[in-house]
Amino acid sequence: MVMETVQIRLTDKQIRNIETLVKKGVYPNRSEAVRDAVRRLVEEAAE
Repeated sequence: MVMETVQIRLTDKQIRNIETLVKKGVYPNRSEAVRDAVRRLVEEAAE
């Protein structure tokens, strides 16, 4: 799968929350956490 880089701005709190999920092992990295959030948003909007 070809992926593009997209620049986004997040608050410090949002970044800390994502980092916490990564440290807990929920996601391997921040990018995967954001990709999963976008996937869920798109799926929910499609319902």
